[in-house]
Amino acid sequence: MKLSEFKFELPSTLIAQRPAENRDEARMMVIHRDTGKIEHRIFKDIVEYFDKGDVMVANDTMVFPARLYGRKEKTGAKIEVFLLRELNPEMHLWDVLVDPARKIRVGNKLYFGNGDLVAEVIDNTTSRGRTIRFLFDGDSAAFDKVIDQLGETPLPKYIKRKVEPEDRERFQTIFAKHKGAVAAPTAGLHFTKQLVKRLEIKGVNMAFITLHVGLGTFRSVDVEDLTKHKMDSENFRVGPECVEIVNKALDSKKRVCAIGTTVARALESSVSATNKLKAKEGWTDKFIFPPYDFKICNALITNFHAPESTLLMMAAAFGGYELIMEAYKIAKKEKYKFLTYGDCMLIL
Repeated sequence: MKLSEFKFELPSTLIAQRPAENRDEARMMVIHRDTGKIEHRIFKDIVEYFDKGDVMVANDTMVFPARLYGRKEKTGAKIEVFLLRELNPEMHLWDVLVDPARKIRVGNKLYFGNGDLVAEVIDNTTSRGRTIRFLFDGDSAAFDKVIDQLGETPLPKYIKRKVEPEDRERFQTIFAKHKGAVAAPTAGLHFTKQLVKRLEIKGVNMAFITLHVGLGTFRSVDVEDLTKHKMDSENFRVGPECVEIVNKALDSKKRVCAIGTTVARALESSVSATNKLKAKEGWTDKFIFPPYDFKICNALITNFHAPESTLLMMAAAFGGYELIMEAYKIAKKEKYKFLTYGDCMLIL
């Protein structure tokens, strides 16, 4: 498929700037692949679509406050450092993005807070990317504490407002457990503890994977031929507990619902020779776009994504290109909210 086939106009008024007042009261479009039927519901109605023995798989990654603001040594120029990936915990070595990049050179020292934290730039990685070493004496736990105090919730740039204290909680799913993501797995943001309880009472099982969402998820595709696009690698783990729950559901012909594209990506990166789920840990750069035959998940919860994004491409691969693009036209007409804090679709 071609990149241009995923182009559409997204008015800025449809980009959610704040989450729904209550997590489980966002709007939900339900898409039935077998009939093409489309329903308009509220997220907490999702319980009606699942039965005993069905499985929902969530991503239990935890977002950390990855955006730091500091000053450059000598000039005092303001800089933004976005922490991407820890390369070496002992040496406090990180891959980061810097802004403004042209001012940040190898050898520069950067100061954060009132000099509570100092970093040295030791390498260039990409035009905006740098490797930096934090000059910090404590262990990883002490370092995390400092980052927690100095860092800001890494809301995407298309949210055109200042970060608020509530964002620290709302930009985190209720499943968050393992720190490492720089963006929230957005489909999971709609769940509440009460909703999970209602699903459990109905006999729906929960299973968990961990995939640390990186900024590559939002990287634009700049090749017309999608087979030429390379995804950034993201670290993930599918453990034996998840494998057991999911394979039991598959054997019983039950629903296996991926809560978000990150979950679908992790599951589809862990397929055995017999098309069952297998335990796996490592990095995935799997890029899913139409046509694609999903082996593990047969239901998907996902937000409304940006034009020409890899997330939209995965939704189209799952729901069928024509049906999903038609659903997006309807979503715009019905004023559904798009992106991170927006509404969602359930594709069955």
